[in-house]
Amino acid sequence: MKFSPEKLKIKDQRMKPFIDADEIWEIINQTGSTPDRVREVIAKSLDKNRLTLAETAVLIKADDPALIEEIKQGARTLKEKVYGQRIVLFAPLYIGNRCTNNCAYCGFKASNKSIKRVTLDHDDLVAQVRALEDAGHKRLILVYGEHPEYDAKFIAESVRTVYSVKSGPGEIRRVNINAAPLDIDGFRIVKDAKIGTYQIFQETYYEETYSKVHLSGMKRNFDWRLTSLDRAQEAGIDDVGIGALFGLYDWRFEVLALVRHTNHFEAVYNVGPHTISFPRIQYASQLNLDKSYIVSDSEFTRLVAILRLAVPYTGLILTARETAAIRDEIMQFGVSQIDGGTNIEMGGYSKKKETEEQDIDLEQFQINDNRSLNQIMEELIEKKYIPSFCTACYRLGRTGEHFMEFSVPGFIKRFCQPNAIITLVEYLEDYAPAETKQKGYKLVQEKLSEIEDITFKNQLIEKITQIKTGARDLYY
Repeated sequence: MKFSPEKLKIKDQRMKPFIDADEIWEIINQTGSTPDRVREVIAKSLDKNRLTLAETAVLIKADDPALIEEIKQGARTLKEKVYGQRIVLFAPLYIGNRCTNNCAYCGFKASNKSIKRVTLDHDDLVAQVRALEDAGHKRLILVYGEHPEYDAKFIAESVRTVYSVKSGPGEIRRVNINAAPLDIDGFRIVKDAKIGTYQIFQETYYEETYSKVHLSGMKRNFDWRLTSLDRAQEAGIDDVGIGALFGLYDWRFEVLALVRHTNHFEAVYNVGPHTISFPRIQYASQLNLDKSYIVSDSEFTRLVAILRLAVPYTGLILTARETAAIRDEIMQFGVSQIDGGTNIEMGGYSKKKETEEQDIDLEQFQINDNRSLNQIMEELIEKKYIPSFCTACYRLGRTGEHFMEFSVPGFIKRFCQPNAIITLVEYLEDYAPAETKQKGYKLVQEKLSEIEDITFKNQLIEKITQIKTGARDLYY
């Protein structure tokens, strides 16, 4: 293989573009992949070391079904070593679907005259948050179209409104953001509202395809979007999420580009992304795309396992774009966060659900997992996962570089699993139907029996007892 790390043509600099398509394809095309080499790379990942681009390419080039299964098994093992059996739950909340961009894959595109344009006002937003809290949610991601109306001050104000809403025992403890790129001053304004993660997807890292699918609007500026989360870091937002929309270009390129983006953050800011997302193209109103790069189910499960091994410490997010069956399968390969009870219709959470059919003229794309939050909770419990609404790390300052100190060696598991149990008990006490409650407490007892440190176990039992007698929001 001719390629070596020393051949990198790009020097990482703050707020400077860092993707070189020729470089990425050179790595893919020149990398060999033997069974022994694949196993060496998996072993390195299981020691909780992030993989290089070339090592990730070794996994990408492994086409033998037996080796692919070894990669998946490695991802299963790694997830258990780093994060334990907990799965974090959240819900997306769409604030406004006005947009000045024309993106070929998105129902919110400016040229789509059939879609109903809605921006939640204060009372609408409060109603949505109350409905989400009444279902048991503690973590939200607010989603905005790219429009002058949705500037940094608007985003910050909506975040403050969400945090202010309390319904019974309910409260939102973590508000993440999925919105357009801002300048540094804009990111500072949003940071002051105490947001969690700021999430921006590049959609595709291949600039030629990027230009083809982004027909007009500010989003056409590839470099402005690519460097957006650098500006967030400069503004002090050290918790950021990256992602690619799979199906726009070759999945192998996008996987390696996501790892390259991770490298960039580490090189310049000494911190990796907090999360990586990998949504697949789904039906949307007036969808008009070249289908040459549509990702099959087998390719999708494979690429998720590769990402898990490539970046052991980074959370992987799997959304309700996927069917329940695909989500259940892929969670085994290292996914750490999923959405539950998802409704992406504008104002949809507070509406009485009279039909299972979606109103595609009110949604950005099609949702394929329509299970309620409690249905997902119960199914996770039955599969021995610990559903988690934990927000402890963010509120104790375990973010950015500090999070890396805990998560890279795998120590985060010591915090994640007990905190997941605590938030599960909160849910069981406040929201769960009787059958779910019974199953949940059975799981809690099983997980308590696995804790070998008697002192720590007794501390955790004491916290559970406090929750049962009315205490809330306890964590390590």
